Amino acid sequence: MNTEPTPHRAGFVSIIGKPNVGKSTLMNALMGERLSIVTSKAQTTRHRILGILNGDDFQLVYSDTPGIIQPKYELHNAMMSFVYSSLEDADVILFVTDIYEKHDEEPVVERLRKMVDTPILLLVNKIDQADQAEVEAKVEYWREHLPNAARVLPISALEKFGTGELLDLVLGYLPVHPPYYPKDELTDKPERFFAAEMIREKIFKLYKKEVPYSCEVEIEEFKEDEDIIRMRSVIYVERASQKGIIIGQQGAALKKVGTWAREEMEKFFQKKVFLEIHVKVNENWRTDPKALSRFGYNQ
Repeated sequence: MNTEPTPHRAGFVSIIGKPNVGKSTLMNALMGERLSIVTSKAQTTRHRILGILNGDDFQLVYSDTPGIIQPKYELHNAMMSFVYSSLEDADVILFVTDIYEKHDEEPVVERLRKMVDTPILLLVNKIDQADQAEVEAKVEYWREHLPNAARVLPISALEKFGTGELLDLVLGYLPVHPPYYPKDELTDKPERFFAAEMIREKIFKLYKKEVPYSCEVEIEEFKEDEDIIRMRSVIYVERASQKGIIIGQQGAALKKVGTWAREEMEKFFQKKVFLEIHVKVNENWRTDPKALSRFGYNQ
């Protein structure tokens, strides 16, 4: 009878792809937790967010990364640096596309073609919104255009179709290694980060056009007592006119952001939350290296 213990596997799994292909929805589905904010707008994710999935004999460290874009200013450069650094330390790469994606030759695809030492699982997402013929055509296209992909898998992150098989596949590629993080950790980000992200998500859902992209959220104070968390937060915008839009007539819009965010936080933290939100102008913060560093966009 073999009594040898199962070897412990651990590794880093990078989730990459263009904006709006469902990377954050996939991360949340794989984790069974809502760590990454999800909206219908592109470029919602700005940071590299680690989700740590633990089992008795494995630790999977997922990286949800910003959508791959051509940078237009310093914030975009910082976002893309998170993507490329996640590729450098990946044990497995999940390259997410979807049934709608246009097939133009992207620098990242060129880069992936050259990565012959790291297993790449190419995921065709949102198949619940397509017929069988469309799905088969997409799968065949990617088999031809990224021949070094270990597998091309049709999935629906939203419906959690194919995610169980995906987890088993990923585990098979992980190296034998002790855990990188304590086994009770879920993420590398502090609670303040998630509180700020929840406010930012509500901004994306409530406001239109450029306004959400010009906003950054900072938690200035986070005090946790036994039965309540008290927070003071600031929404930074680039122009005074945007401040007026965020606040809204007689403060109605800002009040709605606060109510939605507080309800989300109370579910996440499992505690009552007292949330105070202020709005300030930090001119052109997206192009200011000092401001970007302060907001955590330096590597």
